[in-house]
Amino acid sequence: MSRIRSALFNAYWAGWTALFIVPLAVLALLGAPARPIRAFTRLWSRGILFGLARIVGLTYVEEGRARIPAEPCLIVANHQSAWETLAFLVLVPNVAIVAKRELVAIPIVGWFLRRSPMIIIDRANGTQALRVMIDESRAAIAQGRSVLMFPEGTRGGIAEPVQFKRGVELLYAKLGLSVLPVAVNSGLYWPHGGARHRPGAVTVSYLPPLPPGLSGAEFMRGTQGAIDAELNRWRDPAAPVAPALRVEAS
Repeated sequence: MSRIRSALFNAYWAGWTALFIVPLAVLALLGAPARPIRAFTRLWSRGILFGLARIVGLTYVEEGRARIPAEPCLIVANHQSAWETLAFLVLVPNVAIVAKRELVAIPIVGWFLRRSPMIIIDRANGTQALRVMIDESRAAIAQGRSVLMFPEGTRGGIAEPVQFKRGVELLYAKLGLSVLPVAVNSGLYWPHGGARHRPGAVTVSYLPPLPPGLSGAEFMRGTQGAIDAELNRWRDPAAPVAPALRVEAS
């Protein structure tokens, strides 16, 4: 049954995305500014989450949402599947996501990334990539947008320890902002590299924010360490898997 539901969802995803081709072409011709592009992006993401909920039975629950700072901040989250990339566009509407350049080549997704705009970095360029990330993050903050980063640099399984790349520590130091750690367990339901999606409820856990100005060790302990500890809730094979509680996307 999960295979059939996953196939139906993938067909829905392709069809839903195809509906955006003509509107995207019109927006491009009109030279639409970033704000309506971001609204369009959220609509696209909501539609995909809606399909997951209705077809697969995969919803989500949020824990600690009141911890999201009112002012722009740096958000760091673990990365287990494509789910969180889509969901954060809905969960934190005015967010600038740090994304790798390879994603720009994906049809429609790449267009959204360039025009939203998101923070696109070429990891092969090393120092230049860090400079671009810092400069564009500052520009996003100046516009009142929070910056979201998946510091692991790639997707990992639920059982794998969280290992941040060092660039996030530098970004934290340069921005001088509070940081919000977020743990997600999407890998239980949408495994990286897996063709099947499982019904249930992804948990998005907002952990206590950290103030600016911490040492590197304090920052890593409060972000990487805290997220890794939170994920232990779901690493126990005997731990119950969250059932689908409600449809969050509509």
